Amino acid sequence: MPRPRFHSLSAARQEAILSAALEEFSTHGFVDASLNRIITAAGASKGSLYYYFDGKEDLYGHLLRVQVELMIADAGPFPVPANSDPDTFWSVIENHCVRLVQALEASPQLARLLRDWMSSTGRKGLERTQQDAERTALPWLAQVLAAGQTARAIRTDVPDALLLAVGTAIAGVIDYSILTGSTDPLAQSTAVHTIIEMLRRAIQP
Repeated sequence: MPRPRFHSLSAARQEAILSAALEEFSTHGFVDASLNRIITAAGASKGSLYYYFDGKEDLYGHLLRVQVELMIADAGPFPVPANSDPDTFWSVIENHCVRLVQALEASPQLARLLRDWMSSTGRKGLERTQQDAERTALPWLAQVLAAGQTARAIRTDVPDALLLAVGTAIAGVIDYSILTGSTDPLAQSTAVHTIIEMLRRAIQP
Protein backbone atom coordinates (compact mmCIF):
# COMPACT_ATOMS: atom_id res chain seq x y z
CA MET A 1 0.00 0.00 0.00
CA PRO A 2 1.27 3.53 -0.73
CA ARG A 3 2.33 5.69 2.17
CA PRO A 4 -0.04 8.47 3.33
CA ARG A 5 2.21 11.03 1.61
CA PHE A 6 1.15 9.65 -1.77
CA HIS A 7 -2.53 10.27 -1.07
CA SER A 8 -1.71 13.83 -0.01
CA LEU A 9 -0.45 14.56 -3.53
CA SER A 10 -2.76 16.24 -6.01
CA ALA A 11 -4.74 13.98 -8.32
CA ALA A 12 -2.62 15.20 -11.23
CA ARG A 13 0.66 14.25 -9.51
CA GLN A 14 -0.67 10.82 -8.53
CA GLU A 15 -1.80 10.25 -12.11
CA ALA A 16 1.60 11.31 -13.47
CA ILE A 17 3.40 8.80 -11.26
CA LEU A 18 0.98 5.95 -11.99
CA SER A 19 0.97 6.64 -15.74
CA ALA A 20 4.77 6.54 -15.80
CA ALA A 21 4.73 3.35 -13.74
CA LEU A 22 2.17 1.72 -16.06
CA GLU A 23 4.28 2.50 -19.11
CA GLU A 24 7.44 1.19 -17.45
CA PHE A 25 6.01 -1.99 -15.93
CA SER A 26 3.90 -2.91 -18.96
CA THR A 27 6.89 -2.40 -21.28
CA HIS A 28 9.70 -3.95 -19.23
CA GLY A 29 7.95 -6.15 -16.66
CA PHE A 30 8.51 -6.12 -12.91
CA VAL A 31 12.02 -7.52 -12.93
CA ASP A 32 13.53 -5.21 -15.56
CA ALA A 33 11.53 -2.08 -14.68
CA SER A 34 13.55 0.89 -13.46
CA LEU A 35 12.37 3.20 -10.71
CA ASN A 36 14.75 5.83 -12.06
CA ARG A 37 13.01 5.77 -15.45
CA ILE A 38 9.63 6.08 -13.71
CA ILE A 39 10.89 9.04 -11.70
CA THR A 40 12.21 10.76 -14.83
CA ALA A 41 9.03 10.14 -16.84
CA ALA A 42 6.85 11.38 -13.97
CA GLY A 43 8.95 14.54 -13.60
CA ALA A 44 9.69 13.71 -9.97
CA SER A 45 12.87 14.32 -8.02
CA LYS A 46 15.39 11.49 -7.69
CA GLY A 47 14.49 9.13 -4.88
CA SER A 48 11.17 10.85 -4.24
CA LEU A 49 9.18 7.65 -4.90
CA TYR A 50 10.55 6.24 -1.66
CA TYR A 51 8.57 8.95 0.14
CA TYR A 52 5.41 7.51 -1.38
CA PHE A 53 6.09 3.75 -1.67
CA ASP A 54 8.18 1.22 0.22
CA GLY A 55 9.81 0.07 -2.99
CA LYS A 56 9.24 -1.30 -6.46
CA GLU A 57 6.95 -4.12 -5.30
CA ASP A 58 4.77 -1.66 -3.39
CA LEU A 59 4.37 0.60 -6.43
CA TYR A 60 3.74 -2.40 -8.71
CA GLY A 61 1.07 -3.79 -6.39
CA HIS A 62 -0.71 -0.45 -6.03
CA LEU A 63 -0.63 0.13 -9.78
CA LEU A 64 -2.07 -3.32 -10.39
CA ARG A 65 -4.93 -2.72 -7.93
CA VAL A 66 -5.77 0.67 -9.44
CA GLN A 67 -5.72 -0.61 -13.02
CA VAL A 68 -7.84 -3.67 -12.24
CA GLU A 69 -10.36 -1.48 -10.40
CA LEU A 70 -10.61 0.75 -13.48
CA MET A 71 -11.10 -2.29 -15.71
CA ILE A 72 -13.84 -3.61 -13.43
CA ALA A 73 -15.53 -0.21 -13.44
CA ASP A 74 -15.46 -0.20 -17.25
CA ALA A 75 -17.03 -3.67 -17.31
CA GLY A 76 -19.77 -2.68 -14.89
CA PRO A 77 -20.39 -3.84 -11.31
CA PHE A 78 -19.95 -7.47 -10.42
CA PRO A 79 -23.37 -9.10 -10.63
CA VAL A 80 -24.17 -11.50 -7.82
CA PRO A 81 -27.05 -13.58 -9.19
CA ALA A 82 -29.82 -14.08 -6.67
CA ASN A 83 -33.09 -15.99 -6.71
CA SER A 84 -32.27 -17.54 -10.06
CA ASP A 85 -32.24 -21.02 -11.53
CA PRO A 86 -28.92 -22.78 -12.28
CA ASP A 87 -28.90 -21.96 -16.00
CA THR A 88 -29.55 -18.27 -15.35
CA PHE A 89 -26.89 -18.17 -12.63
CA TRP A 90 -24.17 -19.59 -14.89
CA SER A 91 -25.26 -17.39 -17.81
CA VAL A 92 -24.85 -14.27 -15.67
CA ILE A 93 -21.39 -15.36 -14.54
CA GLU A 94 -20.29 -16.14 -18.10
CA ASN A 95 -21.63 -12.85 -19.48
CA HIS A 96 -19.77 -10.89 -16.83
CA CYS A 97 -16.53 -12.71 -17.60
CA VAL A 98 -16.97 -11.80 -21.25
CA ARG A 99 -17.47 -8.12 -20.31
CA LEU A 100 -14.27 -8.22 -18.26
CA VAL A 101 -12.40 -9.65 -21.24
CA GLN A 102 -13.76 -6.88 -23.46
CA ALA A 103 -12.70 -4.24 -20.92
CA LEU A 104 -9.23 -5.80 -20.79
CA GLU A 105 -8.90 -5.73 -24.57
CA ALA A 106 -9.56 -1.99 -24.45
CA SER A 107 -6.37 -1.55 -22.38
CA PRO A 108 -3.32 -3.20 -24.01
CA GLN A 109 -1.02 -1.82 -21.31
CA LEU A 110 -3.09 -3.47 -18.58
CA ALA A 111 -3.10 -6.73 -20.55
CA ARG A 112 0.71 -6.66 -20.68
CA LEU A 113 0.87 -5.75 -16.97
CA LEU A 114 -1.41 -8.64 -16.00
CA ARG A 115 0.50 -11.03 -18.26
CA ASP A 116 3.71 -10.04 -16.49
CA TRP A 117 2.09 -10.40 -13.08
CA MET A 118 0.76 -13.88 -13.87
CA SER A 119 4.14 -15.00 -15.17
CA SER A 120 5.74 -13.57 -12.01
CA THR A 121 3.43 -15.37 -9.54
CA GLY A 122 5.54 -16.98 -6.83
CA ARG A 123 8.58 -14.87 -7.67
CA LYS A 124 10.45 -13.52 -4.68
CA GLY A 125 9.38 -9.96 -3.89
CA LEU A 126 5.84 -10.33 -5.24
CA GLU A 127 4.36 -12.57 -2.54
CA ARG A 128 2.46 -9.67 -0.93
CA THR A 129 1.03 -8.57 -4.27
CA GLN A 130 -0.29 -12.10 -4.84
CA GLN A 131 -1.79 -12.24 -1.34
CA ASP A 132 -3.44 -8.82 -1.78
CA ALA A 133 -5.01 -9.94 -5.07
CA GLU A 134 -6.44 -13.05 -3.44
CA ARG A 135 -7.85 -11.08 -0.50
CA THR A 136 -9.46 -8.59 -2.89
CA ALA A 137 -11.21 -11.34 -4.84
CA LEU A 138 -12.41 -13.49 -1.92
CA PRO A 139 -15.41 -11.37 -0.75
CA TRP A 140 -16.98 -11.38 -4.22
CA LEU A 141 -16.24 -15.07 -4.73
CA ALA A 142 -17.87 -15.83 -1.38
CA GLN A 143 -20.98 -13.87 -2.44
CA VAL A 144 -21.11 -15.71 -5.75
CA LEU A 145 -20.72 -19.03 -3.96
CA ALA A 146 -23.62 -18.29 -1.60
CA ALA A 147 -25.83 -17.09 -4.47
CA GLY A 148 -24.98 -20.17 -6.51
CA GLN A 149 -25.87 -22.48 -3.66
CA THR A 150 -29.18 -20.66 -3.17
CA ALA A 151 -29.88 -21.10 -6.90
CA ARG A 152 -28.94 -24.81 -6.61
CA ALA A 153 -26.18 -24.16 -9.14
CA ILE A 154 -23.31 -24.98 -6.75
CA ARG A 155 -23.04 -28.04 -4.54
CA THR A 156 -23.36 -27.81 -0.76
CA ASP A 157 -21.95 -31.20 0.23
CA VAL A 158 -18.30 -30.11 0.36
CA PRO A 159 -16.63 -27.35 2.43
CA ASP A 160 -16.95 -23.81 1.08
CA ALA A 161 -13.18 -23.38 1.36
CA LEU A 162 -12.65 -26.22 -1.12
CA LEU A 163 -15.23 -24.77 -3.53
CA LEU A 164 -13.54 -21.36 -3.32
CA ALA A 165 -10.15 -22.95 -3.99
CA VAL A 166 -11.51 -24.73 -7.07
CA GLY A 167 -13.23 -21.55 -8.29
CA THR A 168 -10.09 -19.47 -7.77
CA ALA A 169 -7.95 -21.99 -9.63
CA ILE A 170 -10.28 -22.13 -12.63
CA ALA A 171 -10.60 -18.32 -12.62
CA GLY A 172 -6.82 -18.29 -12.95
CA VAL A 173 -7.15 -20.57 -15.97
CA ILE A 174 -9.58 -18.07 -17.54
CA ASP A 175 -7.11 -15.25 -16.92
CA TYR A 176 -4.20 -17.22 -18.35
CA SER A 177 -6.19 -18.40 -21.37
CA ILE A 178 -7.37 -14.90 -22.24
CA LEU A 179 -4.02 -13.22 -21.66
CA THR A 180 -2.00 -15.75 -23.66
CA GLY A 181 -4.53 -16.84 -26.27
CA SER A 182 -6.17 -15.32 -29.31
CA THR A 183 -7.28 -11.68 -29.26
CA ASP A 184 -10.21 -12.45 -31.56
CA PRO A 185 -13.44 -11.58 -29.63
CA LEU A 186 -15.27 -14.70 -30.83
CA ALA A 187 -12.37 -16.94 -29.85
CA GLN A 188 -12.17 -15.29 -26.44
CA SER A 189 -15.92 -15.68 -25.84
CA THR A 190 -15.65 -19.33 -26.84
CA ALA A 191 -12.73 -19.81 -24.44
CA VAL A 192 -14.69 -18.21 -21.59
CA HIS A 193 -17.71 -20.42 -22.33
CA THR A 194 -15.59 -23.57 -22.38
CA ILE A 195 -13.88 -22.79 -19.08
CA ILE A 196 -17.14 -21.77 -17.35
CA GLU A 197 -18.63 -25.08 -18.48
CA MET A 198 -15.63 -26.86 -16.93
CA LEU A 199 -16.18 -24.97 -13.67
CA ARG A 200 -19.88 -25.75 -13.76
CA ARG A 201 -19.26 -29.47 -14.17
CA ALA A 202 -16.73 -29.39 -11.34
CA ILE A 203 -18.88 -27.73 -8.66
CA GLN A 204 -22.55 -28.03 -9.59
CA PRO A 205 -24.70 -30.56 -7.65
